[in-house]
Amino acid sequence: MAQIYLVRHGQASFGSQNYDQLSELGQQQAQHLGQWLDRSGFSASRVVAGTMKRHQQTAQACMAELPAARQPASEWEIDAGFNEYDHHEVMVRHVPAFEDPTEVKRFLASSPNAKNEFQSMFQAAMARWMDGKHDAEYVESWPVFRQRCIDALERQINHAQPAKSIVVFTSGGTISTLCQYVLGIPDRNVAELNWSLVNSAVTKLMFQTGQPVEKPGRLSLSYLNNFSHLEALNTPNTITYR
Repeated sequence: MAQIYLVRHGQASFGSQNYDQLSELGQQQAQHLGQWLDRSGFSASRVVAGTMKRHQQTAQACMAELPAARQPASEWEIDAGFNEYDHHEVMVRHVPAFEDPTEVKRFLASSPNAKNEFQSMFQAAMARWMDGKHDAEYVESWPVFRQRCIDALERQINHAQPAKSIVVFTSGGTISTLCQYVLGIPDRNVAELNWSLVNSAVTKLMFQTGQPVEKPGRLSLSYLNNFSHLEALNTPNTITYR
């Protein structure tokens, strides 16, 4: 059996002009993950990252903690198939006023409960995106995004050069969607799963090499949302979800 480790990026810069970069804490989360992997004796046969800056920054900070002998011999792969869906578009199609970033900032500063209210609005926006009634309004509809993620996973499994331990640095929406693919959970549960994923947490998939990916039982979930590297610090504020 071979393994694919799906790593959610470290905390990004929510509320800033450029969300797609790690915060200082996000950088530390990725480093803690790398140190945890090092202590466990982990070796990576292949490293893959999405094209987003937060993916690649997490990969760099994490893998820098492993000795060269346990790094892959070949260069890291970059695969846009593991990119996150467009949060901004999903939200704006539901709340057009949020096209203006200053309106988002104004809303977040409007009350102590604004973040919770924003979360509820985003959940409704996700439901709209996924209900299939508005697909033509999105550059990337939910079915297209889902298939993109699955195709990216299959590329890794069917890679010309088999690897025993593949590490993929990606995003929560992508990981949740791939878990849906493996477990067969309903669409409505994908967003709920996404809310629970911790920054820099690891989800591990197992697969049998040398067989078509569609074969039943070939792909399975070993564990989900493992953030032991953060729990071991005994510092609650290092555990984040956005």
